[in-house]
Amino acid sequence: MRQDPTDDAFSRWLAAAERRYLADLTRAEVGRALRALGSCYLHRRGQLPQGRALDGRGKRAAFALYYGPLHFLVVRAIADGLGQPDAGASSGPRPRPPRPIVDVGCGTGAAGAAWALRTGAEVRGFDLNPWSVAEASWTYRTLGVQGTARRDQVAAWRLPRQPSLVLAAFVVNELSAADRDGLLVRLVEAARLGHRIVVVEPIARTVTPWWRRWEQALAPAGGASRQWRVKTDLPALLRDLDKAAGRRHDELTARTLST
Repeated sequence: MRQDPTDDAFSRWLAAAERRYLADLTRAEVGRALRALGSCYLHRRGQLPQGRALDGRGKRAAFALYYGPLHFLVVRAIADGLGQPDAGASSGPRPRPPRPIVDVGCGTGAAGAAWALRTGAEVRGFDLNPWSVAEASWTYRTLGVQGTARRDQVAAWRLPRQPSLVLAAFVVNELSAADRDGLLVRLVEAARLGHRIVVVEPIARTVTPWWRRWEQALAPAGGASRQWRVKTDLPALLRDLDKAAGRRHDELTARTLST
């Protein structure tokens, strides 16, 4: 089987993150923090809009070492599956550069970076959590992606003038109802103005009860919904954390809504 050309970059990034976070935490400590983080996502979702799920170094390490890499792997597969109409497209004698990526609620930057590695595009991430912004900047540097991250609220986000790919990966389910409704309005407008929209969320309907309404809202712009099941062979660190979390990722799953 031919090796994915981004595997080396992913392996270096994961190894660097492991050295960074396990310098003063043990795997057992990260595993306990991961279980606490999972409990927050399952049972205390009211804490998510305020960013309180990432309070504490252990939970931040768990997110960076587990959820970030998992998001990278599944979004990389989604980028391949949805295709890159702008990458390498020609406009006259010179190839047209890929659309920049706007990563809404970028978290650790993993999703935007995965897409950028596939296209060579610049990624511009933003997140309300200051730790996430710093982590995203580190992710871009470590993966060799041209990108910047800034602190901003989803409610205050303005559409870029330049045609872009607007990526909202694993963030819409964490927003308050008011912020989620406001984001939908802006995404519909963005699609009307020619931006490409890609929303990525967990496949479980329990965390996306609003999905059908979003499908209907983006349908006039060509929005299409799809489910993904990606077979995977996780690195040893992720297998260990998978076991600590009481999970088993033989495949990664997600759903997308894209124009």
